[in-house]
Amino acid sequence: MYTAPSGRQIELRHGEQVVVVTEVGAGLRSYMAGARPVIDGYPETQSCTGARGHSLIPWPNRVKDGKYGWDGIEHQLDLTEPAFSGAIHGLTRWASWQLLEHDGAHVSLGHILYPCPGWPWVLECRIDYSLDDTGLSVHTTATNLGEGPCPYGTGAHPYLSVGTPTIDTAHARVPGSLYLPVDAVGIPTGREPVQGTHYDLRTEELLGARKIDVAYTDLDRGPDGRARVRLHLPSGPAVALWADEGYPYLEVFTGDSLPQPERRRTGLGVEPMTCAPNAFNSGDGLLTLDPGQGHSARWGIEPYA
Repeated sequence: MYTAPSGRQIELRHGEQVVVVTEVGAGLRSYMAGARPVIDGYPETQSCTGARGHSLIPWPNRVKDGKYGWDGIEHQLDLTEPAFSGAIHGLTRWASWQLLEHDGAHVSLGHILYPCPGWPWVLECRIDYSLDDTGLSVHTTATNLGEGPCPYGTGAHPYLSVGTPTIDTAHARVPGSLYLPVDAVGIPTGREPVQGTHYDLRTEELLGARKIDVAYTDLDRGPDGRARVRLHLPSGPAVALWADEGYPYLEVFTGDSLPQPERRRTGLGVEPMTCAPNAFNSGDGLLTLDPGQGHSARWGIEPYA
């Protein structure tokens, strides 16, 4: 009996919008608005590459050397990015998630993250995907079921698309006035103003050939408290990713370093993050969940931005 590499495929529909969420990682594999792709996803017959649509728990981005200290104890995570000697994008993205609820336009999936190398706590995780007239909303919650406080962060990794072969002809707006420059292995070295740099996308600019793989912060938010990254074609479609105030950071990735040459620059990676890269060491935005304490945050995609 055939099983897709990403497990069970869960379809959501609302009007002309169709979303596919996967059992593996509770990931976002596909999002169509009519005949137009809203994200740069991957086929059902393939495994996810480039963290496309993955949810990132209990940390987004990287932990330097996979090492961090907590409550006087040093922890060593598996090095899931060996080329950079780091641990990347958390511990739940390849796990099988349990289907909790599903109707035509909504699905809830849950997962218990038990202790594993470098992570001695128990975390109850839940992700809710919902479609409505405005688009897709994603609600991520986590609760510490362990005996002691634990570090926590979360993020997501969709790639926005306006249906073009590459993002080079698209215009983008990123509402961050600060960016986090990184070293050779992707670890932040400080904060810098975007003013005067090619990272400055506070007004919509042609992406062209510019290469970006940094986190933005000091985000400009609308009256609804949401920060929005917008990708559009001047004479064509547009799409926006929004993040509520639970996400103070947005990683933007043009995909130039992906190991699959055919997938480079085919979508704009926009990653809402509750903390900065390497927050398990720097503490930059890192959350502490006491026993029984939960955290929730919301992001979403507007296909008609």
